[in-house]
Amino acid sequence: MLISELAKRTGVSVHTLRYYENYGLFKGETDKTVKTNNYKQYDESLIEKIQLIKEAKEIGFTLSEIKNLLEEWFNNQLSEEKKIQALQVKIIEIDSKIKQFKRVKKMLIEGIQDVKNGKC
Repeated sequence: MLISELAKRTGVSVHTLRYYENYGLFKGETDKTVKTNNYKQYDESLIEKIQLIKEAKEIGFTLSEIKNLLEEWFNNQLSEEKKIQALQVKIIEIDSKIKQFKRVKKMLIEGIQDVKNGKC
């Protein structure tokens, strides 16, 4: 299928798919016998892989992290223990960010009080 069809079937824009491809998350194939265009064909199996990329992005994995895990995860080469470990590391990172956001929120609330009290 062409990239436009892949975009329709995955709900990911063509621009984003090209970015992911350039980043090395997947690869389309060109037909070497066709000399009139540079169209790439994308395999049906990419739909599942792109869904996995979308889900990983939604839960906070970076593209770099996804790239490192993708092939092994997708091809079931990661043990259950390694998969759980990867998810637990992300949970720890999220907990850390939550604490940081709570501190920032507290500082902003204090800033509002300072403004109301004429200290700023």
